[in-house]
Amino acid sequence: MKNILLFGAGKSATCLIDYLLANAPRQKWHITVADSDLMLIKSKIGKSYYATPAAIDIKDQAVRQQLVQETDLVISLLPPALHIVIAKDCLKFSKNLLTASYIDPEIRKLEKDIEKAGLLFMYEMGLDPGIDHMSAMKLIHSIEKKGGQIFCFKSYCGGLVSPESNDNPWQYKISWNSRNIVLAGTSGATYREKGKVKEVEYQQLFDQSKTIQVPGLGKLAYYPNRDSLNYVDVYSLGNIPTFMRATLRYPDFCEGWNALIKLGLTDDTKKIDTNNMSYFKWASQNIKVDKQLSNEENIAQFLGVSSKSKLVRQLKFLGILNGDLVNQGEQTNAGVLQNVLDVRLKMEPSDKDMIVMLHEIEFERRNMATKLHSYMIVQGEDNLRTAMAKTVGLPLGIMAKLLLSGNLSLKGLHVPVMPEVYNPVLRELEEHDIRFEESFE
Repeated sequence: MKNILLFGAGKSATCLIDYLLANAPRQKWHITVADSDLMLIKSKIGKSYYATPAAIDIKDQAVRQQLVQETDLVISLLPPALHIVIAKDCLKFSKNLLTASYIDPEIRKLEKDIEKAGLLFMYEMGLDPGIDHMSAMKLIHSIEKKGGQIFCFKSYCGGLVSPESNDNPWQYKISWNSRNIVLAGTSGATYREKGKVKEVEYQQLFDQSKTIQVPGLGKLAYYPNRDSLNYVDVYSLGNIPTFMRATLRYPDFCEGWNALIKLGLTDDTKKIDTNNMSYFKWASQNIKVDKQLSNEENIAQFLGVSSKSKLVRQLKFLGILNGDLVNQGEQTNAGVLQNVLDVRLKMEPSDKDMIVMLHEIEFERRNMATKLHSYMIVQGEDNLRTAMAKTVGLPLGIMAKLLLSGNLSLKGLHVPVMPEVYNPVLRELEEHDIRFEESFE
């Protein structure tokens, strides 16, 4: 029997665990789920014969390495900063590793060692990054095989609230790690448009007027995501004139988030003492407050809007314009905001989320320009089996099956852009209603 070790039992792990347990009898594998929260693990694995809970402190090297040593495959859904710890353990004990997180400079340093050890470390094997790479490469390879020359590539993806659960002024609810939401975009963005490299600072990133039409949903706002140009060579698109990867949101979210940035509430660099500090004092720490005005009027004046505006309604909804006390001790603004969002924008048990992904590829073939649209919409079942959990977890599960069945000879540090990975993974994802629709202009 093969053994799979999964680090992390959080929001994104639910559907992965379901998949691994459903396939365990046929595939003859056993799953150990390691997390600091024993009750959380048990809530995910139930009383399955094929799963074992392991409540551990990830910093306990002896316990952690014992688990790694005893397994055949490691999957990590830990916070990104902890992947390098698991990666080094996997290298030490010659174990293959799968994760949904981005390749970072730390893991790049181990690239030659991973290859020399004959191991496979597959990173970016989730949704975005993950399904975006696989679906894009399938399209790119198909176009190029038919003699098409690609001159514009744009890829968009967003985790959104499903229309029937879209009932707050932010048009957003949290279906994944809220810290990632708070810090999204802080490094700014870089992309290429019509041959020119564009760099956007964080302070301007959400100041959005750009929208895109999505079939069945209407207009969604988008903002460029990280450094898109890191993927030009990964996708083998060389000096393509236009190349951009972007994040999708409902327009109201981008407008509201831009206000939070202007207020300095997403800053994660310095800590402040929040004890006995009111939420309004916290929210207005960068404002010269006029005591003759109401809280709403002070904030509105700073943002240059009416006190009856949608932006002020959004901030009131978060509960940060009142006199309630923060009382979170020494905390960064981003930390306070994360706690606020966890309460105010949480998904209720009956809520559903939604994933939207869209590729726009313009290419020329036989002197004729063509625009290809390929899009995917996935809806969650409830607040546990979310669209986010499905689209992050299922590619990892399918990849685990590919690897443990011996059908993959790939070695080294990779992201899933090769046909021997994306073809079987995308094919099986369709069995779970995760599929793309295509149209041409």
